[in-house]
Amino acid sequence: MQVGAHIREHRARLALSQDDLAARIYVSRQTISNWENDKTYPDVQSLLLLSAVFDATVDELIKGDVDAMDKTVNEDAGKMKQLEWYALACMVLGAAALYWAGYQFLSGWAWHTIPTVMHTVTGWTALFVITHRIEKLKRKHDVITYSEVLAFTRGERIDRGTRASRRVRARTRKQRAGIRDGAILPLINFQGPPSFSMHKGNQL
Repeated sequence: MQVGAHIREHRARLALSQDDLAARIYVSRQTISNWENDKTYPDVQSLLLLSAVFDATVDELIKGDVDAMDKTVNEDAGKMKQLEWYALACMVLGAAALYWAGYQFLSGWAWHTIPTVMHTVTGWTALFVITHRIEKLKRKHDVITYSEVLAFTRGERIDRGTRASRRVRARTRKQRAGIRDGAILPLINFQGPPSFSMHKGNQL
């Protein structure tokens, strides 16, 4: 991904430290470091704030990343679909094995029932593992971020229903609150010009 290098270049151009930039867009210094080292990817709101600080467009910041993001999103969508088919197969086979194990048990328990029970347990265990993997893919933060950034660049509606999106929105609200407070507090603290007393002090 190129966004980290672009952030680093613009930050150096403006002679900003990571702490300085973090303060301007209301994130932590570690977040800036993670972006610059390609550990995480900035969400749409962060990209908009960065573009304002750097006087650059979002397209300039993510230049070279769109194809890579598109590929990652499509690959994960393919993995998800494949895992869903595996889960369905495990569910059907597990249910069939469970039914057969029950039939064998009612017909008379014997050693030949043990392999059926083992197949049943294996099938349902595999289903649990696959389901966990599917949920992990759904919660994968970078893929959610990539999807939202791609939707933004294409002028499409951003899906805000996922848990990861809700976490991003919560941080976005903090960023907006920081911007609002930064603009309002100076006005609140402004006391106006100093007043001078018109009364003369007591004279001896």
